[in-house]
Amino acid sequence: MTQPPRPTFRAAPAPTPAPHVPGRSAAADRPAPMMRRVEVLSLAPNGDIDDQRRLVPALPAFEDAFAAFARGTLFATERGQVAVEDLLPGDRVKTVDHGFLPLLWKGSTLIVSGAKGQSPEMGRLTRIAADALGVARPLPDLVLGPRARLIHRAPGVRTLTGSERALIYASDFIDGANVVALSPASPVQAFHLGFEGHVRLSVHGIECESHHPGPAHLLGLRHEMLSLYLSCFPQVDELADFGEAMMPRLRRSDLDLFDVA
Repeated sequence: MTQPPRPTFRAAPAPTPAPHVPGRSAAADRPAPMMRRVEVLSLAPNGDIDDQRRLVPALPAFEDAFAAFARGTLFATERGQVAVEDLLPGDRVKTVDHGFLPLLWKGSTLIVSGAKGQSPEMGRLTRIAADALGVARPLPDLVLGPRARLIHRAPGVRTLTGSERALIYASDFIDGANVVALSPASPVQAFHLGFEGHVRLSVHGIECESHHPGPAHLLGLRHEMLSLYLSCFPQVDELADFGEAMMPRLRRSDLDLFDVA
């Protein structure tokens, strides 16, 4: 049987850093924020795969987009279980609500424990032990990146937001027993996945979100920084193109009051 051709990769030019200009003020020459290397794979309109490697600021808005699923995380696709590092734009990945959808975008970065200048949480992974959240939730153990969010149902969520469910960082559930923090001894690749719209993904039996920037007023980016952010997502032209967020975001601590007996 003749196999269909694999998509063609097209490498996009990396951005060039601005040169130092002699005579600038001390304020202009103050240390720049830490930068993070990322890779972006996206599906071009003609079916090719665009490949970009670039530097982005180590700000929460950018880090949220690249650090959700650790290398080795398995996803159900039309060709079977596939590790996240082997997924390509164009692969049809199973979602909770919409069946199999084409992957449009995959971003990745390295998680390095103790890297100078980064926020401490960006050097840690979260491991959820098998059955920690219920039977086969997850199965097997699930290791997530520092920016993965879980879909959480609790009475307090409805009280606070009016929604039955909310998105909460997996790291907020660390208890030192069934959900633990890991500081990798060597760099670990982490990924995030983007589709048309904000969707739920079942990851080892745990519901997580696909990438979405969240409410624009909470993103914290304007002008050139917003343009740089959008340039990481060739499939969109503006924030509105991501569509609406499917549910609100909370921190686990927001629900502490409702957990008091």
